[in-house]
Amino acid sequence: MVYVAAEMERRRLELPLLIGGATTSRTHTAVKIAPAYSGPVVHVKDASRAVGVATSLQSRDLKRGFVAKIRDEYATVRERHRQRQAGIDWMTLEEARHNRFDTDWASYTPPRPRQLGVQVFEAWPLADLVQYIDWTPFFSAWELAGRYPRILSDAVVGDEASRLFADAEQMLAEIIQTGALTARAVVGVFAANSDGHDDITIYADDTRSKPLMNVHSLRQQQRKAGGQPNYALADFVAPADAGVRDYLGAFAVSAGFNLEALVARYEADHDDYQAIIAKALADRLAEALAERMHAYVRREYWGYTPEEALNREALIDENYRGIRPAPGYPACPDHTEKTLLWQLLEVEARTGIILSDNFAMHPAAAVCGWYFSHPDSRYFGVGKINRDQVHDYAQRKAMEIAEAERWLAPNLGYEPE
Repeated sequence: MVYVAAEMERRRLELPLLIGGATTSRTHTAVKIAPAYSGPVVHVKDASRAVGVATSLQSRDLKRGFVAKIRDEYATVRERHRQRQAGIDWMTLEEARHNRFDTDWASYTPPRPRQLGVQVFEAWPLADLVQYIDWTPFFSAWELAGRYPRILSDAVVGDEASRLFADAEQMLAEIIQTGALTARAVVGVFAANSDGHDDITIYADDTRSKPLMNVHSLRQQQRKAGGQPNYALADFVAPADAGVRDYLGAFAVSAGFNLEALVARYEADHDDYQAIIAKALADRLAEALAERMHAYVRREYWGYTPEEALNREALIDENYRGIRPAPGYPACPDHTEKTLLWQLLEVEARTGIILSDNFAMHPAAAVCGWYFSHPDSRYFGVGKINRDQVHDYAQRKAMEIAEAERWLAPNLGYEPE
């Protein structure tokens, strides 16, 4: 978003720039986006308020005062943000590494996979995925707040949620019966060790004589209370100098193949409601496939919890051993790491899932990530990081500092030069 704003400035545009969506905020708009563009920049909390904002921006009488008011408000937000940033208790990168999560690797034996390498599933049965669907985000996509199944009996939104759910179940049954969507997946498990700092080396085989690539992780850098560690994903893989053979998994899945044709059919009938349901269902099926593949890897392919028997609620609550963080999410916020995953699994050739120049996946109903098996592995947010870590990270990735700062912009704890 910052890059788009800067490009609009470079082209000397004067169009208003409206920022909205679930991942945006007023503070991020004021601090990161507005300074990059001299035209009007406005954060719009939700779509229902866009009409009022657009009306003010189009009105000769209202525009000047509205824009001035927004700029004054954002200047105040930036100053408050600057004061908060100045109050952050930073650790140097070396201090944070010294306070890493650690375990007694000498007394821990990582589970050896039943097989190493890659496995491809060209058409996973959609009917098998129904039991793995987490329906709560489906309702959130329609701005219906509440957890499934309680939302169906909610005093405020229960009736609407029930009607929506009935329509979704009917379409899901039709999709399964007709094969309107195709689900594909590729998973793999590889010999791996960390470097004792923040990178994980993946090897060609279990002799560990031929490194294939380094997966780069970022470390929490703000000082913590109560002896809590500063996590990085590399902490959950045994360091090479411990003499322990460890492993790392990877996956990429999609349930969105043929979705465009399905949506086009509804849109041709001017049925936007069904088109949106189709898109939302494809997303839910993709997440369900990610859940199903993780269960398959845990129980069979890697096989470190062969006796696992968890119901849907336990899976949604992540009551299983291990994690599957995705590049671009809080524990590994750098989207450029997806290129390593695509190379390692040969994702495009094996599944047809394409990675764009900006690291978006197509079909959009797709999920990718890493598998960690350590019983103490956990999800966390890297949060804000300081200049010394960004410089170190750029060096490790052989990337220009400005490029690293661009991709890590939401996590920067300082203003780039």
